[in-house]
Amino acid sequence: MEVLSGPSRRLFLVWTLVIQLVLYGSVVFTAEGIKSCKLLYDSKSDWKVLSRLEPLANKNFTVETMEQGESYTYVFQLCGDAGGVPGAGVVQVDKGTEKKTTVIGVYNATQAIGANDWVMLIYRNGDAYNAHCSKEKRKAFVMISCNRKVDMGQLEVLSEEREREQDCFYLFKLDSSAVCPDVQSKLSTGSILLIIGFCLLAVYLIGGFLYQRLIVGAKGMEQFPNYAFWVEVGNLTADGCDFVCRSGNREESPAYRGVPSESLEEEPEERDDHLLPM
Repeated sequence: MEVLSGPSRRLFLVWTLVIQLVLYGSVVFTAEGIKSCKLLYDSKSDWKVLSRLEPLANKNFTVETMEQGESYTYVFQLCGDAGGVPGAGVVQVDKGTEKKTTVIGVYNATQAIGANDWVMLIYRNGDAYNAHCSKEKRKAFVMISCNRKVDMGQLEVLSEEREREQDCFYLFKLDSSAVCPDVQSKLSTGSILLIIGFCLLAVYLIGGFLYQRLIVGAKGMEQFPNYAFWVEVGNLTADGCDFVCRSGNREESPAYRGVPSESLEEEPEERDDHLLPM
């Protein structure tokens, strides 16, 4: 067996350390999840809604659009740096000659509103408009809807509202099964118990039949598991049913049998005159 020594051993230790650091960093990065977000108004309800989006954390969603002859790329990330821009939740990249990147919303100013099958994620405090919306800061609305067929759907740009004095916004849409409610079981407790009982009965009958036939070598009705026991149970059940349920006349017990009226009459005195000697 060859033992590593000198430079080879040091190189091996270095690579082992690097791999461990990478694995540790990936675990820590994944564990961060939604905790990287900072809510604009810290509340338990917002954190509860945001926790439903945990499967979407640390993933970039990209969509390209063409607006008035200009091509843009939008990048969205949940509680992470969208497009590699620090602090940005949604960015707009102008694909023209300037390659300008505009921050639409940051995840340090997050709001989360949700219902049974949807979540509205709001990123505020983006870059300010140059000439629209009274030069207020941009904000992004990301509507995440339930779709059980996809884990993470395609990001869509629905509209950009900037023809008003205030409250302008970008509206995005994303389908995901992460926000779908849990499917409630339609079986009651009694139904589940019945199903379990039937399964156990089937295992008992099939397993007992195979044992009696293949191991014991029984034939005919003897192949039925515990045949003698069940025959006895059937006989006792039939006797009990006959005693309780039937209404026919039964033979009365001799202890309570009435004395017939004919026996109360005096029998005629027998005359033995013919036996006397003449």
